[in-house]
Amino acid sequence: MNIRRVAFDHPDAVKLNDEVQAEYHERYGDGGDATVLAPADFDPPRGVYLIAYDELDRPVATGGWRSQDENGEGNRDGDAELKRMFVVRQARGLGLARRILAALEEDARAAGRLRMVLETGTQQPEAIALYTSSGYEPCAKFGYYRFHEASRCYAKPLSS
Repeated sequence: MNIRRVAFDHPDAVKLNDEVQAEYHERYGDGGDATVLAPADFDPPRGVYLIAYDELDRPVATGGWRSQDENGEGNRDGDAELKRMFVVRQARGLGLARRILAALEEDARAAGRLRMVLETGTQQPEAIALYTSSGYEPCAKFGYYRFHEASRCYAKPLSS
C-alpha cells in the first residue's frame, strides 16, 4: 500500500467521498454526512488529506484532519478533527484504517495540534472499535451532530 497526500477535491478523494456518503446513507437512512467541509480545510499546515492506493494504484482508503479551535460547537483550541476515514469494502480487514489513523495523528502532532477529536455514530461499530482500541476516549459532543442521539464523540491527546 502506498499512502499519499492529496487535495480534498482530488478526483480520487471525490470518488471515495461519494462512496462513504453512500455508506452513511445505507447505515443511517439519510442523505449522508451534512457537515460542511471545504477543500482548503485540509491544506497543510492546518490539515491534511490522505489516500491509500493498492498495488494496482486504485484508491482504497482515505482520511483527513482539519484544524479546529474554540468555535462555539464544542471544539477546543488546538483540536485536530478527524474526517472522512473510510476503507472500501474489498480492502477492509487489512489494517489500512489503522495505518491512515497513525499517519494523521503524526501529521497533526507535527503541526502543533494538541488533541485529535472525531465524531462517529452508533451504526458504525467498526469505527468505534478502531478508535477505542487506538486510545480514543469518549468526550463531550461537538460539531454538527452534537445534538443527535446516535452521535458519539471521541478524543485523544496528541502529546509526544
